[in-house]
Amino acid sequence: MNSSMINAMTSLGSLQQKLDVLADNIANSNTVGYKRKEASFADLLDTAYKQPDPFMKPGRMTPSGFNQGWGTRLASIQTNYEQGPLKETGVDTDLAIEGNAMFQVEAGGGHAYTRSGAFQLTSLANGDTILATEQGYPVVAQVRDTDGKLIDGRIVVPPNYKIQVAADGTVTGESPDGEQEELGRIKLMQVNRPSALSEAADNMYVVEPGMNENDVLQQAEPSADNGIAVRQRYLEQSNVDLSNEVTELINVQRAYQLAARALSSSDTMMGLANNMRA
Repeated sequence: MNSSMINAMTSLGSLQQKLDVLADNIANSNTVGYKRKEASFADLLDTAYKQPDPFMKPGRMTPSGFNQGWGTRLASIQTNYEQGPLKETGVDTDLAIEGNAMFQVEAGGGHAYTRSGAFQLTSLANGDTILATEQGYPVVAQVRDTDGKLIDGRIVVPPNYKIQVAADGTVTGESPDGEQEELGRIKLMQVNRPSALSEAADNMYVVEPGMNENDVLQQAEPSADNGIAVRQRYLEQSNVDLSNEVTELINVQRAYQLAARALSSSDTMMGLANNMRA
């Protein structure tokens, strides 16, 4: 198999992975809190060739050697955590985060993290109504125990209560009679090492296996200084720019077609060479 076929084949595989990433971004352009993924490429090893000595004639300006590339490979797929635009919904349980932070939820016996604040009130088997994601994962909050100490728990909303959420994440319940009761404070986590988070189901992220959760995230204290705040009745939209993604998709498709044509041409030339007679 000649080098042109190897080059084309490796490039086709990498471009196919890039197409998959772009397709995923485009498909989730309207998903609340979705973060676009970006693919980066790296060259495979090059082979250095030296021209034969008779090639070097007086006055010839051609370089004495050249490099033979062997295509590209997909080096990494990284998530772009840039904030998306906020959209007002008017729904009390819809929350959006401004700044570098994520909601913490209970999932699979551990914790998961998300920027999607499309929450709802979910009833449990014991009769409690809690604040949870659309898939039913409870939102982690700091609540006071019987001794008045702050512990991790859930936002339990009494029957017929409406909730108000302050910019610092404090949730207050209001009864039909106008009485107010503090229900807890939504726990926000600031991401220190985004590369240590991996994508999970239901638009959530989890800490990579073997990593210490405290090394990857730390509890955030919303304030004007760090720019972190909770906005009630808003939802963060996807940070995917559809026009940019479609433009990139067209460029990758053209590169894919060029690599496929190179592979086809190499196959044709090999066929002609095999059919040649002395």
